[in-house]
Amino acid sequence: MKLLYLSFLTLFTLFLFNVANAQTKDGKISGTVLDDAKKPLDGATVILLTAKDSVVSATKLANPDGSFAFQNLKDNSYIIKVTYIGYKNYKSGVVLISGQRPVNLPPFILSSVGKKLDEVNVTAKKSFVQQKIDRTVVNVGALISNTGANALEVLAKSPGVQIDADGNITFKGKSGVMVMIDDKPTYLSAANLATYLRSLPSSALDQIELMDNPPAKYDAAGNAGVINIKTKKNNTRGFNAVVSANLAQGFYGRMDESINFNYRIDKVNFFANVAYNKQKTFRRLEIDRNYLDGSGDIESSLKDISYFRPSSNNTNIKAGLDYFISPKTTWGVVFTGNISRDHDSSPVYSLLYDKTGGLDSTVNSLNTSKNKFDSKGINLNFTHKFDSTGRALTFDLDYIHDVSGSNQLFVNNTFLPDGGLTNTQIISDNLPSTINIYSAKVDYTHPLKGKAKLEAGVKSSYVNTDNAANYFNVIDGVSTIDYNNTNRFLYKENINAGYVNFNKTFGRFSVQTGLRLENTNGDGHQLGNAQKPDSSFVKHYTNLFPTAYLSYNLDTAGHNVLVASYGRRIGRPSYGSLNPFTFFVDKFTYFSGNPFLKPQFTDNYKLAYSFRSLFTVALTYNYTTDVQNETIHKDGNVFVSTTGNIGQQKTWDFSVNSNLQPTKWWSVNLYAEVFNNTYQGQFYNGYLHQSKTTFSANGNNQFTISKTWSAELSGWFNGSGTYGQFVSIPTGMLNAAVQKKILNNKASIKFNVRDVLKTFSPSGTITNITDATATYHNFVDTQVATLTFTYSFGKLTNVPHKRDTGGADSEQGRAH
Repeated sequence: MKLLYLSFLTLFTLFLFNVANAQTKDGKISGTVLDDAKKPLDGATVILLTAKDSVVSATKLANPDGSFAFQNLKDNSYIIKVTYIGYKNYKSGVVLISGQRPVNLPPFILSSVGKKLDEVNVTAKKSFVQQKIDRTVVNVGALISNTGANALEVLAKSPGVQIDADGNITFKGKSGVMVMIDDKPTYLSAANLATYLRSLPSSALDQIELMDNPPAKYDAAGNAGVINIKTKKNNTRGFNAVVSANLAQGFYGRMDESINFNYRIDKVNFFANVAYNKQKTFRRLEIDRNYLDGSGDIESSLKDISYFRPSSNNTNIKAGLDYFISPKTTWGVVFTGNISRDHDSSPVYSLLYDKTGGLDSTVNSLNTSKNKFDSKGINLNFTHKFDSTGRALTFDLDYIHDVSGSNQLFVNNTFLPDGGLTNTQIISDNLPSTINIYSAKVDYTHPLKGKAKLEAGVKSSYVNTDNAANYFNVIDGVSTIDYNNTNRFLYKENINAGYVNFNKTFGRFSVQTGLRLENTNGDGHQLGNAQKPDSSFVKHYTNLFPTAYLSYNLDTAGHNVLVASYGRRIGRPSYGSLNPFTFFVDKFTYFSGNPFLKPQFTDNYKLAYSFRSLFTVALTYNYTTDVQNETIHKDGNVFVSTTGNIGQQKTWDFSVNSNLQPTKWWSVNLYAEVFNNTYQGQFYNGYLHQSKTTFSANGNNQFTISKTWSAELSGWFNGSGTYGQFVSIPTGMLNAAVQKKILNNKASIKFNVRDVLKTFSPSGTITNITDATATYHNFVDTQVATLTFTYSFGKLTNVPHKRDTGGADSEQGRAH
């Protein structure tokens, strides 16, 4: 509450300062940039020149309402130049500042070039990374090596993002990041999210927004922040499409095809993105375990060697319709669908040794599985703009229905050292799951006088899940129910939220502060069976989540900027982690849920400095209580993995991001960070205290060889780090790509090789296991060569600002 009080005290003080400051005169030029349809051009480049010698004094980007302002100007004569892709440049007459009086100019109207794609070639290129006050924006198409990749592989190249061998995502050294698609949650467990992102081709992606301290408008879920993946959507008039196809070869072959198109005529815009991929991958996992006696000496040991060869077919669909009732009012509907089928036959070889190192026995397992995942979602959205100042009302209604299932067969054969068969165990299971998610939200934006804006909104969501685990022991071909592990778990959750957000610019200062309230109500019911009674739990809690940002321009041109921010986040348990089921991986490894999990809370503090868009340095501190993390404990000779609360986590992070252009033909983006993770808390039968400092970096080099040839060399490195019980060893990856534009620049052929040196091998040590030690080593199929063909056709005219739709902002990332 002290932090909340200080946030609002700061805001009130700044407000009083602004009122006092408003009584003084300052040299100011303001105006608005509109297109020929009198609509604001968000992001137009506005350049202030001195009239005498045309020297650039300052540069601004137009706000979403098209407005811009240059402040603290000296008495002089100025000229304003405005540029925007697809429009003719605008240049004003002389603007005179005298007596430091403000000048408000009439709107600048930019004329559309209005030519077809085959008549004019737009070659403007976005930077790979762009910095904003509350987020980092990654432009996916800026890297050639992203072609042929999937969304998970694209994420691995993003600043501060790390992906392990299982597809688990950490951001700036912390787990628990909320992953969203087009401002909507994915409602998926970590495993299903990784599967979905692997099935989503990079050709369907536009941008990735990285927010370690999201504003109050976003759900407070995700203690590590929010990663928002924006897919492509176009409002260009007429018919426009981009088709892409690629063939790739790694350990096995794979293929991807996608089409992204839109058709806009009069008041209707139809858009769709359809992608299909077929792939087979390979992974080898080695786990070494030592079982210790009371004095710490090795009593026995186990070596597990597992081979995974999953084969999958995935189809992703996103289609929608916008109906522009008037220039100010739009209705829209969006349908999303994902169909995924995969199967795997994974042999596991387990070698058991006695305390002298002699072979005691071997267990050969063959684990086969057939899995499905079907997701269907529909979104109804509405936007009304009351005027050209940016005052607007939006609402979203969402429904998502997920159905998944798995049929598995485990055959375990135990042999003596001489090869004699001593035992055969056969287990089969059926694991169906259904999730229904309902969400509704309303947001209102109201611009205020003096470059200020007020935002407010409410949201309510309801989720119900139904998970079953049906296990059978198979003896002589006859299946009998295993009541010890068979179970069914029902969970219902309702979250109600409201927020208010205020931002204002005065002089060189900009302030943004917000407050979000969330009320959570959960009800879990584990059904009993013939041998086990049922059980249930109910949880209710209400929390406040303040956010605050303060930026200061160190110079009048806004080239040097300081930003300080604070935010509070919550990490609710995923629906699957509350499920007290036991899932078998092999004879010596199980997964289990934890219905007693508590939510974790994180306070985030950040101080950053940036110079233009060329250089950003940031210092971040995070403090998390009741940290949720994967934990490993021993039950006999079986390792059981579950999610647990392991106390507190403190993270210090120092990062540097730079965009450089040493020559006209060479541009570079470099990101590096050093972070320290410290974990402390009660842990099973002992106390966990681990701390480690980690270095991480990624970078890309882009080379313009000619008008039609370009190349790229990129890579990343993660040093040794600690994540709860797990201590990783260093790993990294080097990528290379080349591109040739053909067919009058309407098509391209790209060749890309990922993990050129085959250095990505996630491995490490598992610590704090009672009477045991363990290490793991992964050998992953990441060295992949991809050949991609992309073709664009259609018409390029005025492209209105894309509307963000979708109201399910956090629930989907917790499903299953």
